[in-house]
Amino acid sequence: MNINADYSKRVVINHHELPWVASPESGVDRRMLDRQGGEVAKATSIVRYQPDSQFKTHTHEFGEEIFVLDGVFSDESGDYSAGTYIMNPPGSSHAPFSQHGCTLFVKLRHLGSDQIEREVVDTKTAPWYQGMVPGLNVMPLMRQGSGSTLVRWAPQTYFNPHKHYGGEEIFVVDGVFEDEHGRYPAGSWIRSPHLSLHQPFSKEGCTILVKTGHLLD
Repeated sequence: MNINADYSKRVVINHHELPWVASPESGVDRRMLDRQGGEVAKATSIVRYQPDSQFKTHTHEFGEEIFVLDGVFSDESGDYSAGTYIMNPPGSSHAPFSQHGCTLFVKLRHLGSDQIEREVVDTKTAPWYQGMVPGLNVMPLMRQGSGSTLVRWAPQTYFNPHKHYGGEEIFVVDGVFEDEHGRYPAGSWIRSPHLSLHQPFSKEGCTILVKTGHLLD
């Protein structure tokens, strides 16, 4: 199965407009943003766990990144409320579940040998740092290799025009993110290819999950 598998193409999707697709486990559904492969796939998805649903123990051969959008996600290592970021490195395994239900942003099978230690960040309590322009604050998430970052834009914040070496991927967590190409409300996913150019801003303010430099292949 190939869904938005050509990394040379810009893609913009609001996941709320996509259908839920059942997974092999009862009570776990997905909205597929991009995908290369069958049930074992390099993929970016929104994943929904109904209350008291679970996934069997499985191994992430090339790793996994999770951002909890709502509810409480759990595995044998703990419980993770909304706003929690989890990086499970290549070769790790777990048996995830949710007692009360949750929704996740998930990336599968895209990490490498430089990501070796599991990372968990509670973004509700982790520190923010000043960004490159006034009104912009950043929170590093994955600290090994090409990391993911949470970026918070105050209303009326404007960034400089810039190119994305290795591409850029953005998921709008809340608020409205914009650039010269369009307006992207919460739930939007934007994938921009290698050496793409834009000038982002936010008139209303927003929080976005950003990953850069990982789209060369």
